[in-house]
Amino acid sequence: MGGSMAANLAHHGYEVKAWNRTRDRPGVKIAADAGATIVDSIQTAVEDVEIIFSCVGDVSDVEEVLLGEAGVVNYAQTNALIVDLSTIGSVAAKEIGQQLQQQNLRFMDAPVSGGDIGAQNGTLTIMVGGKDADFKVCLPLFEAMGKNITLCGDVGSGQGVKMCNQVLASLTMIGICEAMQLAKHQGIDPNLVVEVCGTGAAGSWALSNLGSKIVNEDYAPGFAIEHMVKDLRLAQSINETSEHNLPGTELADRLFKTVRAMDNGQGKEQGTQAMIRAYQLDKS
Repeated sequence: MGGSMAANLAHHGYEVKAWNRTRDRPGVKIAADAGATIVDSIQTAVEDVEIIFSCVGDVSDVEEVLLGEAGVVNYAQTNALIVDLSTIGSVAAKEIGQQLQQQNLRFMDAPVSGGDIGAQNGTLTIMVGGKDADFKVCLPLFEAMGKNITLCGDVGSGQGVKMCNQVLASLTMIGICEAMQLAKHQGIDPNLVVEVCGTGAAGSWALSNLGSKIVNEDYAPGFAIEHMVKDLRLAQSINETSEHNLPGTELADRLFKTVRAMDNGQGKEQGTQAMIRAYQLDKS
């Protein structure tokens, strides 16, 4: 996703320097082909720029890239604006923001939704936490990468809304998988779940974009199961101090983890639509 977002910035005329921890990833070529300059170090990428975007996997990855020994904090110019597009939860975002502020750096959390398709098409939903002045400065760049961009509140608020988004996405996948199973049990073509139900009140982005993949057993990742399991972990950790349980989230977590363990642990690399495999396993 990061490669496509960098590409869209370049397509909109921005001068982009891009660095990736693994040089031969497909996203690097996507960014380069769009006109981004691929550099060999974080230092070269950030030392003379005003706005820095990061997009990695988990909390520890963001901490390494932004705060580590060779991280952004050591090379960014004073008062540079750092925008993290990863999904790391509100607690981590607030802690990272405080540490960067202590080093005279500005910070916004801006997790995204829309998967690889949204990143490629520049139609991502971007949920932002930070100061209004920083948001206004960065808005034209957000608009190069997404279509639905919202300042949700102070630092951490973007992550808070993203956690809600992931709960919705995971529970929607449960509904899609169970509807597919019910259709098959009745001898009904499951494609009708996509074609008919998708036009009514049960319609959703996931049903429209992933429903046919479930039918065709296409489990190539747009958003990998390992990332959803991580996000549900973060959502549940936020709720640990609440008196209210999240039984639906707990069920989704169990089903995704079931698929993650398949194929000697390689199930983690499949897309979230592969949740249907957990239902097929239960049936067998």
